[in-house]
Amino acid sequence: MALKPEKPPRTPAYEAPAVQKAFELLAMVADSAEGLGVSELSTALGYSKGTIHGLVQALLKSGALDQSTQRKKLFLGPAIVELAFKSRSYRRTIQQAQPLLDQLRDRVGQTVFLGMLSRSRVMIIAEAEASNPLKISSPPGTSLPVLAGALGKMFLAQFDDEKALQLIRSHGLTPYTPKSITDGQAYLEELARVRREGYAVDDEEYLPGVRAVALSLGNHRGLSLALWAVGFAGSMDRQRMPGIVREVLETAEKLKVSLHNGH
Repeated sequence: MALKPEKPPRTPAYEAPAVQKAFELLAMVADSAEGLGVSELSTALGYSKGTIHGLVQALLKSGALDQSTQRKKLFLGPAIVELAFKSRSYRRTIQQAQPLLDQLRDRVGQTVFLGMLSRSRVMIIAEAEASNPLKISSPPGTSLPVLAGALGKMFLAQFDDEKALQLIRSHGLTPYTPKSITDGQAYLEELARVRREGYAVDDEEYLPGVRAVALSLGNHRGLSLALWAVGFAGSMDRQRMPGIVREVLETAEKLKVSLHNGH
């Protein structure tokens, strides 16, 4: 009776604990709308503060994490964003969104952008450029200051007044134009209007002679997305603005459904 040769013992698959912990940490941060501190991450993940601190420092250095100016709260960093939007999955997301951006551009006659918001900047990920010879244009990959114009209002409106004031003090209200809101109390009053109406308006506050309408698309795969239409004040005058706002709001609802179904 022939004996079957014994199978060599299986070598256990190599596991990289630090990598696993880093991804758990990033996933936890992605799920938080207001950011997390080292202590909160330590408690939630069950790792020591020393372990979390080491991971955080490495992820901050690589750009995978971003940190508030007060050095307390952590958010997804630009490196994660850039990697995400290079992936096929996100390229599909942009491809799904592009027809809706093009349709909105044609209806309002202005350039339309889809972008990602973080604590440090806004990055344009898709654009539908207006056909007019005189138009606003910024290619995908362009970054904007996070508190610039309508985008800044929309970003801060997701927080309560106390948190919004903290972020205002952290970033500062830059006087980009004579119309820029630089008073903290006046800015809070504007944020209340944004929360009430569901969209933000830039009335030549970031660039002279340029108006914009922006609104949030919510959190998609851990990233905060925004939709906005931009044009010169002459083509976004007081009579046309209500119609432009209505079209942007309707497109935002369609985009939310498209992004949700496109997972």
